[in-house]
Amino acid sequence: MEKKERPKIKCLVWDLDNTIWSGVLLEDIEVYLRNDIADTIKEIDSRGILQSIASKNEYDTAMLKLKEFGIDEYFIYPQIGWNPKSASVKSISQAINIGTDTLAFIDDQQFELDEVKFSLPEVLCIDSAKLDGLLGMPELNPRFVTKDSRLRRSMYISDIKRNKVEESFEGTQEEFLKSLNMVFTISPVGDGDLQRAEELTVRTHQLNATGYTYSYEELDSFRKSDKHKLFIASLEDKYGTYGKIGLVLVECQEQVWVLKLLLMSCRVMSRGVGTVMLNHIVRLAKETGVKLRAEFIPTDHNRVMYITYKFSGFKEVEQREDILVFENDFTYIYPFPKYLKVNTIDKL
Repeated sequence: MEKKERPKIKCLVWDLDNTIWSGVLLEDIEVYLRNDIADTIKEIDSRGILQSIASKNEYDTAMLKLKEFGIDEYFIYPQIGWNPKSASVKSISQAINIGTDTLAFIDDQQFELDEVKFSLPEVLCIDSAKLDGLLGMPELNPRFVTKDSRLRRSMYISDIKRNKVEESFEGTQEEFLKSLNMVFTISPVGDGDLQRAEELTVRTHQLNATGYTYSYEELDSFRKSDKHKLFIASLEDKYGTYGKIGLVLVECQEQVWVLKLLLMSCRVMSRGVGTVMLNHIVRLAKETGVKLRAEFIPTDHNRVMYITYKFSGFKEVEQREDILVFENDFTYIYPFPKYLKVNTIDKL
């Protein structure tokens, strides 16, 4: 059996004592950053890889030390306390909403590495003695570094702010969403979008209706083909941009269109925008006078996409091996949500 390729790392989780700095903070407040560690952290960040902390330490003391070193801003959802490291790593995964198989954990203690390996065998565990080779690891080298990649940490920080506001918001969920002043834009994939489009197919697993991945070259050929439509979506609100967060590929036959790919970033599903791209394609197909079908491959992770199709009026009409085929009969065209503005661009 062919060995399954490990997914690219989306988040690198650091220990602190004798990993980021030399020394044990609880024993001596005068710890020192390891050689070149700040540059390493900044380089990882520039590649669009998120970073966090799993450390057994006093939270306030450790965060003050990271701030003193000028690197506290690089870590989101830091888990600093006395929980097992595996529990901290899992909490980070849940907070970011990514699979644990896309996390790496680096520590100087073999016991801690073994504990995480035992509880979460899918996590890539790295001995901090191998820091010199960290930046060369293929799992930490994405094929492309896109504009969205470079903004990834700041987009997550904005999301943390939104979530805090939501927690204290007095009103309904729809009222909160309306208060965000969201703008959802759908446009054909342009030349400058291709790297991000490939990145979306590679990175998005939970909310990918078929699980298909496409290379830059394949997406470019679809973009230029008169037999396909390839759309990308972006979202922004009053707190900033979410970046390019959705992708749709439609195979256009003479009498029927087939949705070959529908995916949406996990980060935006709580914003009530999951059906917007799909309903746009439904409208286009009806206006063109063709049937609209969609392929769906059920997995353990993409149940939400199944529900998305159902909520948009799709019904199962066929099953081919592991592929379910849906069809929309246009009985009812669902309106876009009232709490956001939708911009649709037909041509670049």
